[in-house]
Amino acid sequence: MENCFHCGDECPSTPISYQDKSFCCHGCKTVYEILHDNDLSYYYDLEKSPGTSPLLSSSKYDFLKNKKIEAQLLEFNEQETQVVSLLIPSIHCSSCIWVLENLNKLHPAIKTAQVNFPKKTVRITYSSKAYSLYDLVILLAKIGYEPYISLDDATKKKSSIDRSLIYKLGVAGFAFGNIMFLSFPEYFEVNDFWLDKFKYLFRWLMFAFAVPVAFYSGRDYFISAYKGLRSGILNIDVPIAMGILVLFIRSTVEIAMDWGTGFFDSMAGLVFFLLLGKFFQQKTYAFLSFERDYKSYFPIAVTRLVKNSAKANFTEEQTQVYELKKGDRILLRHEELLPVDAILIKGKALIDYSFVTGEAEPVGKVSGDQLFAGGRQQGNSIEVEVLHAVEQSYLTQLWSNEIFSKTKQSRFESLTDSISKRFTLSLLSIAVVGTIVWLFIDPSKALNVFTAVLIVACPCAIALAAPFTLGNLLRIFGKNQLYLKNSGVIEQMARIDTIVFDKTGTLTTSAKQVISYEGMELTSQEESLLTSTLRSSNHPLSRSLYEMLRNEDIMTLDDFDEEVGKGIIGVQNNQRIKIGSYTFVNEGESPSNPTHNQTAVHVSSNETYKGYFVFKNEYRQGIQEVFKNLKEGRKMVILSGDNEGEKAHLEELLPKETQLLFNQKPEDKLNFIRQLQDEHRTVMMVGDGLNDAGALQQSDVGISLSENVNIFSPACDGIFDASRFQELPEFIDLSKKGIRTINQAFVFSLCYNLIGLGFALTGHLAPVVAAILMPLSSISIVVFTTISTHFLGKKLEKSIPGKSRRKMS
Repeated sequence: MENCFHCGDECPSTPISYQDKSFCCHGCKTVYEILHDNDLSYYYDLEKSPGTSPLLSSSKYDFLKNKKIEAQLLEFNEQETQVVSLLIPSIHCSSCIWVLENLNKLHPAIKTAQVNFPKKTVRITYSSKAYSLYDLVILLAKIGYEPYISLDDATKKKSSIDRSLIYKLGVAGFAFGNIMFLSFPEYFEVNDFWLDKFKYLFRWLMFAFAVPVAFYSGRDYFISAYKGLRSGILNIDVPIAMGILVLFIRSTVEIAMDWGTGFFDSMAGLVFFLLLGKFFQQKTYAFLSFERDYKSYFPIAVTRLVKNSAKANFTEEQTQVYELKKGDRILLRHEELLPVDAILIKGKALIDYSFVTGEAEPVGKVSGDQLFAGGRQQGNSIEVEVLHAVEQSYLTQLWSNEIFSKTKQSRFESLTDSISKRFTLSLLSIAVVGTIVWLFIDPSKALNVFTAVLIVACPCAIALAAPFTLGNLLRIFGKNQLYLKNSGVIEQMARIDTIVFDKTGTLTTSAKQVISYEGMELTSQEESLLTSTLRSSNHPLSRSLYEMLRNEDIMTLDDFDEEVGKGIIGVQNNQRIKIGSYTFVNEGESPSNPTHNQTAVHVSSNETYKGYFVFKNEYRQGIQEVFKNLKEGRKMVILSGDNEGEKAHLEELLPKETQLLFNQKPEDKLNFIRQLQDEHRTVMMVGDGLNDAGALQQSDVGISLSENVNIFSPACDGIFDASRFQELPEFIDLSKKGIRTINQAFVFSLCYNLIGLGFALTGHLAPVVAAILMPLSSISIVVFTTISTHFLGKKLEKSIPGKSRRKMS
């Protein structure tokens, strides 16, 4: 079997030959011709078979001819120059980058093209006088880089990057370095130089550097502490704010009264390291979307049929989805998604609702039947009448649930916050008791002891332990293709006691199906006619079965007929074969169906029932081992939108304690998760489709399993590459080890605090002691957590048998 020179896929039994090269289809051959004729053949030297097979419907992007829609997609449109950024999911290698950044060789109107590989986008500048956005998209599709344009692209607001944290970190770092430099004479007691010339200048310069650090760089800690106290909560920012304030006030008083240099260096170092930890914690995967809703999946426009009063017929126009209203008539072509609830007016519909319900088998509909938003037409073109606007459709009602109207809040206290309560109360108690004791021993030192305790025991190390540990784990998880929304998800993963899985697309892979035949043996002529008839059908099951049988001899049919939702008929030389549902191939007979609750295609030859092909999902590799490793101490549940056809097989495959629930609608899944949480369980939901979005949002940890991590993942807390599914137990175990590392860092920090408290309570806290202890404690925590998580990452790699080192694509 030969492979296609362009895309690498297997060619059919009779490949298309051109210039001594084999191609699987005319699309791949056309792309090769375009690249070859424009001196872009170097594309194939960068990587073997780097291309993708282009699949383009001639009318798919007609909506881009609508100037209003085009304007919403453009980033810039002035002086006959337009700039647009397009998502290209098929970008996967250096060859893709090279050919896209050389688009100007394919058309002179294209000025520049720049690829953002992590985001899989290309930003193109072109002349609008000679070229349009429609022409550009068609060109990209023709060379195998079809853009993905959704309703979300036209409705979302461009987010501006918040750079305030970077500015605050820069100010704190600049001030910290300069204050440390100005403090050297005090550290080394250069008396002549210090006392005679620059003492007061250096001290007031340190004050000048410290003011923006305390009240600009550190202001978020004051705000957070105030809000926490106002709500009756002692969060970690309360002792931090107290430490910053006491450091600043005492240092200012010491300089003003000429008592000493103060602790401005310690304060600047404290704020700098705290902001560094916050920056590290927030630096996550901006190229992934964790907040997708229906707008990310719906088309941006549809073909509306407008009645022409003069000619009494309908004309087609491209209309934005949001402009559709009740009573409008729209045209839905093959493979197009229905964005609204509607009534079928003309044509035979074969609607695939797997996008919404998880049920894999398409549903046949006839004129007068109701169709729901989210279904994809699998047959010929149909005309439908809109019942509701897009915001009121069945699918979008899922986003009316209160769980989507607010930011997802954790039901649990973070590890840092739980410790900060005890720490703050202990710190204040020690400071007060120490002050009272010194009032009896030496009243002149009482105030110094009070402020010294608050200074040296400031919980900077505690505040840094979690951000650096969890931040490093985020990086390790991402390197191994589990992309988490934020570090708090790792803490939640360590606590889960219930794991709920969707079935279709999560436990099963959409790439493969197991097909088996039961019944009377087919003759070679019947097999040839069966294959030839399947070849003429676009039904998904027909296509899957044809792929399995396509090596059989192909013959030209004398007659072919397809009854949508029922089956197909092929005739050749008076030999008649029927393929489809049980009732369709057994016309006039009503024996019991042997494939009840199973996905099957039945076959009859010359009105004689022959048998059936059963389609079973191919379950992901290692599923038994995954459930075996996860079930220890945890409740395991499977929620599926499918029927119970796979129940017996799953019961054999999975541990006996696994709870199996079928025929679950999206709202059923959400309510089931909520019920588990009412029983005080910590729930992880693992799903893949839009129908799982409510359950993913409701769960404590929602993980979306995706064949492509950049597109088609619902609202979630994490996106997990489907090829790594069998490694899920290792990631959960790593999250537990990460929490253990944080606890060890807390103990490490406590040792520093006890040493510092010894100096503070005895009245011997000199500026040089604080300058050494405070930065040293922060740096040591950063080093400890970095080294610990590095070894955890190495252990993760070793614990994954046969771990592939594939780059993210």
